[in-house]
Amino acid sequence: MFNTAFAIVACTSFAFSEPPAIPLITHDPYFSVWSMSSQLHADWPKHWSGKIMALSGLVRVDGVAYRWCGALPQSATPAVQRKVDVGVTSTAYTFNAGPVELIATFTSPSALATDPVLASMSISALSFNARSTDDKAHDVQIYVDLTGEWCTGSNSQPVTWTRTKASDLDVLSIARSEQSVLQTSGDRVTIDWGRAILAAPRQANTTTAFAPHHASREAFIATGAAAINDDLVSPRAADDNWPVMACAINLGSIHHDARSARMFIAYDESRAIELFERPLRPYWHLTHPGGISEALSAFAAQSDVIIAREQERESNFLTEARRVGGPRYERMLALAYRQVMAGHKIVADWDQTPLMFSKENTSNGCIATVDVIYPASPFFLYHNPELLKAQLKPLLQYASSARWKFPFAPHDLGTYPKANGQVYGGGESSEEWQMPVEESGNMLIMLAALAAVEADAEFSRPWLATLERWAVYLREHGLDPVDQLCTDDFAGRLARNANLSAKTCIALGSYARILRSLGEIERADAWEATARQFATSWITLASGRDKTLLAFGSTDTWSQKYNLIWDRALKLNLFPESVFESEMKWYRGIINAYGLPLDSRRSYTKTDWTVWSACLTSSREDFDAIMKPVYDWSELSPPPSRVPLTDWYDTKSGQTMGMHTRTVIGGMWMPMLLDKLGVPLK
Repeated sequence: MFNTAFAIVACTSFAFSEPPAIPLITHDPYFSVWSMSSQLHADWPKHWSGKIMALSGLVRVDGVAYRWCGALPQSATPAVQRKVDVGVTSTAYTFNAGPVELIATFTSPSALATDPVLASMSISALSFNARSTDDKAHDVQIYVDLTGEWCTGSNSQPVTWTRTKASDLDVLSIARSEQSVLQTSGDRVTIDWGRAILAAPRQANTTTAFAPHHASREAFIATGAAAINDDLVSPRAADDNWPVMACAINLGSIHHDARSARMFIAYDESRAIELFERPLRPYWHLTHPGGISEALSAFAAQSDVIIAREQERESNFLTEARRVGGPRYERMLALAYRQVMAGHKIVADWDQTPLMFSKENTSNGCIATVDVIYPASPFFLYHNPELLKAQLKPLLQYASSARWKFPFAPHDLGTYPKANGQVYGGGESSEEWQMPVEESGNMLIMLAALAAVEADAEFSRPWLATLERWAVYLREHGLDPVDQLCTDDFAGRLARNANLSAKTCIALGSYARILRSLGEIERADAWEATARQFATSWITLASGRDKTLLAFGSTDTWSQKYNLIWDRALKLNLFPESVFESEMKWYRGIINAYGLPLDSRRSYTKTDWTVWSACLTSSREDFDAIMKPVYDWSELSPPPSRVPLTDWYDTKSGQTMGMHTRTVIGGMWMPMLLDKLGVPLK
């Protein structure tokens, strides 16, 4: 049987004065809930898109109610929020509720990338620890409720609710009454199929209920328990007197010893991704064929063990991050980690292998975007290369099929959650708005990086004909590219893009490295010779006064040459050290208050690319110099923008330029990857 004596496991975390947004429950692009206010009880938690995901949290001390989460009820006194600690998998808020200290900890152990089954599981633990602060006994009760906003695209959609049992758990769930599974797609949208779940141990001190929001909260304030009777007026609109699922736990009299309790917040979407018209289940279904009830039971029964194990892993990782990049770098990775993982969904393919799909949040909603996977790849190459393979496999299958008719790599597989074929630019019908050099180079570089990390290129062998086609395209079109888009498409099209040309050189060297690893020595020699010839030509074409150019022939321009980092990471040695040193000298002379601009056209930058550029010389001094304004920006109080970490912001004002909560922030792991590959900062 369960009891309230859950272990509260200490985790490595960082006290933040006022982060731009604080991760609460973060699993995938739909089940991603954040606090975007300095005080958890000052506003409702929100989906990354800004839609409210109402969670009301109350604590009752000696009959007096305090509000620790959410904007309502106003009749409850706001608890005094003392601090918030953010770790890799957990966020812990510490409050004073009168004479009682309450710690509320949101833990998403599935955020860690080491276990694909756990990483695919949308279950978070909400743990509480309460203690007396005045050496007197106090009666304490905890309350949480969730609204239908968690499972609807709009508040006018009708919802229905039900309760079930799962082993020793009472399980409440709320869902849209009309289930249109996998029918909604787009960028800033929320899920409107599946079920939002609130579960707690079934025991005498725990009560649960479905009730209108005001009635539910006022019942707890008056009695310390959930409402006596369930609301049976169902279905009705989510905003029709706001039905909530609620749970109250009576911790009893707290005196010398602290008391703890735990609830679980989960989501069961049944089908998560559509791949070429095939609906796919989350990967965890393979180990829990009984569905969410079975998964919840197993997770709850082992939650102490799971949380302790994952927090040991995160502690080891953060120790390494501090060693590699210093304490401020470590702190940023702790804040970024859950954002990277929560931008993906892991599902099971027909043969039970994992497939992983990213969502291009706040930029167009594309699924499996190659130039989103590319900047995020250092995260996966460092933590779990199998998850990068799970992202590249469907793209390689698509690009190698008769359906993809172009000699270059695709940009995407559709609009999340429908991976039914490219939608960006010309889609499958036109070359005009594609990113041919960008995406072909990205794929070849990532495959070479996989081979370097694993000391084995076998993953690429089945696709060699496709890789050859991309390499030939780059040989013919990549050294001096015609007018086209690159990954920085917000900056517009550009001809003779020097950064794309540098990517071509490295991509051809990467392809040669793959061939060599597979025993294709003669072909590898030929492609390596081409790569070296191109790199020599690039140095001449890109040369400007004290810097390299943004575009060949465009004097008095410059840009970050972030793609060059892969020459060092993969030990290709295509470019002389003098190129990296002169670039770094230029960068250090033009830094603004909050970072290094992306190029000479505007004062905005990209966080991921800045980290890559900071690593070009492998000098820790250079890295620290480039990163200091980035750290300063991330620690601004109050934050310039109340959104999860942005990767596109102005280096003078610190304001986001519009894109945030994107997986590309995984590019910040480049120093960790370099260390893993034996070319560390020093």
